[in-house]
Amino acid sequence: MSRSTSPSPAFKVGVSTMRASEASVSTITDVVHRLNADCGRGLTQSQVEERRQLHGHNEFEIKEDDPLWRKYLNQFNDPLIMLLLASAVVSIFTKQFDDAFSITVAIIIVVTVAFVQEYRSERSLEALHQLIPPKCHCARDGVIMEVLARCLVPGDTVYISLGDRVPADIRLVEAVDLEIDESSFTGETSPSLKHTESQSAAAAHNDISQLRNIAFMGTFVCGGHGKGVVVGVGEQSEFGSVFKMMQTEEAPKTPLQKSMNMLGKQLSFYSLCIIGCIMLLGWWQGKTLLGMFTIGVSLAVAAIPEGLPIVVTVTLALGVIRMAKRHVIVKRLPTVETLGCANVICSDKTGTMTENKMEVTDVYSASRQHARIVGSHDQMFGSHNQMPASHDRRRVVCGETAVTADNFPDIVNVIKVGCVCNNSQVRDGKILGLPTEGAMVALGQMLGLHSLRDQFVRTEERSFSSAQKWMGVRVRDRTQQPSDPPGGEEVWFMKGALDVILRHCSTLPDGSPLTLADKDSFVAKSEELGTKGLRVIAMARGVDLTQLSFVGLMAMWDPPREGVEGAVRELLGGGVSVKMITGDAKETGVAIAQRLGLWTTGSLCLSGEQLGRLPHHELKNTIMQTAVFYRVTPKHKVVIVKSLQESGQIVAMTGDGTNDAVALKCADIGIAMGKGGTDVCREAADMILTDNNFLSILSAIEEGKMIYYNIRNFVRFQLSTSIAALSLITLSTLLGLPNPLNAMQILWINIIMDGPPAQSLGVEPVDKDVMTRPPRRAKDPMITLPLIAQVVGAAAMIVMGTLFVFQREMEDGIITPRDTTMTFTCFVLFDMFNALSCRSQTKSVFSIGLFSNRMLLYAVGGSLVCQLLVIYFPPLQAVFQTEALTALDLLFLVTLSSSVLILDELRKLITSRLNKNTGNHLYGNTSKILPV
Repeated sequence: MSRSTSPSPAFKVGVSTMRASEASVSTITDVVHRLNADCGRGLTQSQVEERRQLHGHNEFEIKEDDPLWRKYLNQFNDPLIMLLLASAVVSIFTKQFDDAFSITVAIIIVVTVAFVQEYRSERSLEALHQLIPPKCHCARDGVIMEVLARCLVPGDTVYISLGDRVPADIRLVEAVDLEIDESSFTGETSPSLKHTESQSAAAAHNDISQLRNIAFMGTFVCGGHGKGVVVGVGEQSEFGSVFKMMQTEEAPKTPLQKSMNMLGKQLSFYSLCIIGCIMLLGWWQGKTLLGMFTIGVSLAVAAIPEGLPIVVTVTLALGVIRMAKRHVIVKRLPTVETLGCANVICSDKTGTMTENKMEVTDVYSASRQHARIVGSHDQMFGSHNQMPASHDRRRVVCGETAVTADNFPDIVNVIKVGCVCNNSQVRDGKILGLPTEGAMVALGQMLGLHSLRDQFVRTEERSFSSAQKWMGVRVRDRTQQPSDPPGGEEVWFMKGALDVILRHCSTLPDGSPLTLADKDSFVAKSEELGTKGLRVIAMARGVDLTQLSFVGLMAMWDPPREGVEGAVRELLGGGVSVKMITGDAKETGVAIAQRLGLWTTGSLCLSGEQLGRLPHHELKNTIMQTAVFYRVTPKHKVVIVKSLQESGQIVAMTGDGTNDAVALKCADIGIAMGKGGTDVCREAADMILTDNNFLSILSAIEEGKMIYYNIRNFVRFQLSTSIAALSLITLSTLLGLPNPLNAMQILWINIIMDGPPAQSLGVEPVDKDVMTRPPRRAKDPMITLPLIAQVVGAAAMIVMGTLFVFQREMEDGIITPRDTTMTFTCFVLFDMFNALSCRSQTKSVFSIGLFSNRMLLYAVGGSLVCQLLVIYFPPLQAVFQTEALTALDLLFLVTLSSSVLILDELRKLITSRLNKNTGNHLYGNTSKILPV
């Protein structure tokens, strides 16, 4: 949450807050009067602004960040920096002011680079928290609108329904089958059934979980709907104290960060041992103790990759922000790592693989009349649905006759049930609500029946759930008074799955009994429509909920999303299995799966019921071979996920409903839908698709895989630079040579290694060929034998080339500023060419595009400009103890240092040809790994 600048709570007559326990024992009238609320029209904008001034925003006040100057000073707490400072102080006492000045400047540069890295990491992570502002529905000035939850104030009237997260403490004034999951708050695992009656003081005092007329902030609606008056916001809510405790908890490090920390510690240990030996050997050879101490500390700063975890975090965070631009919000950084390992995707059909833009295509009545809706999308259902060009506007036809509200009563009755048993709304010319219900209202609009629901008063509602698979409403005619004599009884309207609806029906609309033959006939018709990829919904009505009259069927079409077929093909080609999970009938699911290339004749498809009957020993094998699961409930989704995980698979699962939350939590990667998905679903997920598009999953996996390889690339770069720097000083000391690099030059190399060139390797653009590689194994370590071979090869080239230059320049046996300048510049140029070669471990820098990573070009170019300033700018010459070089010197150094890039390009070319000849993968064999 963002930082609160709200004032301390104060109280004012008429607009004070209420504790949940106090509101619970008060009547609705008392609460409304106390808060000066209006349950119908809500607050006015002026009232909202007045109360916000008093109570602040509906958020929690978090600890203020340290100011930037303090964060900057904290960088000096590093032990190695303190040692460098001590070295500078000793240099002052020994009157070596040039060395003291140089070391001080180096310290400031190193600390500034570290500060910028850390600041960038914090800002990147902070940006992630702003991607998903929680929203809610609230009445303001007589209009129900969607507002940010942080904008709520005491007295606001809030509407909550299935799947919503409760945005504040609310005293309920309406509750229709309202069930709220309070497990995150009270610890109770079963949902709490809510009501509106005031409670006794004893009940409210004993246990907060017994407050049945209060909806608590942060809990989730898992059934029914209701509305209430906000009684507590922010820290004045019951959840406020919980949040204060949460503030003290630190976020755990990601597995990759832990791996990098371990790698850093190992490298630090080995580096310090080598540096200690270098210092002792140099001192034994007669070099000054202070000089060797300064060189040793500088070498430690350069060789120890203390910034590695920060660079990893920055790369992950920037990758997450890039994903957000591709309609994927990643809530947790470890998800980025897991994406590259996912080898099974269990995806919902509706809205993810399909458009979720439902349109009714067929209406079939109990009297066997078959009406079709003609117009758009007709070309998808065959020539029998085609109409002449003059009939472009969508119409309902039965045979060749247009259906009106009067001429086909049996067809109209089916449409009436769909319009009455419906919670969607028409607002500003737009239909708001579930896609299936919206399609029914749109069909009703064609016949002028969309406002039919207004003719009835709803007296009871049974909300749809994936377990019962039906929705029912009991209504009475609005003109009928409760005191009127019987004759206009209350009537049930029901819609849902055909098999479930038939179990509630005993008659046909004409009063004749519903026979087994009738049921078989309707089932056959449903299957016929389902083979076209249509979703079939059954309709019924009657006085008794257990003995209804079967009215007919509606069939709807939800076409596959554009590009999903190609995405499925690409995933399958890359070793990722895709499984479609749907609550629709077999025929509907198979038709879409066949169109997408997931299912062919003879392939396995499994219903939720069949899944439940499978013995445990057959479960894993059968699920692995099944591509389509139909008539599946959220419980079945959990079974599917766990069985796949027991088989060693890394599973990504999509979901949008409240009951999907369990499956999303169980999956290795839970993927929630951003459009139409419930709050509880998004809360449980690791990833959110803001466009509900299956293609976005492919984009996320591409990004996830590439981020992992980018991290490996800059690890390769940093390791080769560290090993080269250590080896150069070690060899020169063992050979009895003077140190080829002074302390300032070593620290400058550290800035290059940890600075922009290294970080820009982490933003290498996605290589499309990365999807042809099978998912990596989750337990595979970062450091492999091929990677180590590349690191050692590059480090050896850098050391040999730099030592060659050093010995060539020092033929007279006397070390001069020119000698160290040539050696220093040679090492830096080697590093720049090595950075270019590290862009890919398998592809030529020219094949991936020399200019495709502009950030790296800017970083390398900027580093070279800075190096030229170090060589030619007099004040920097004094600091780094350098002198100007000739153009021929630079040409010689560029030619020599480019060898590290040329030889690596040759290695990639030979490896690529060998892989083609032997059939190995583009990325080479990574089976040989080291446990780092």
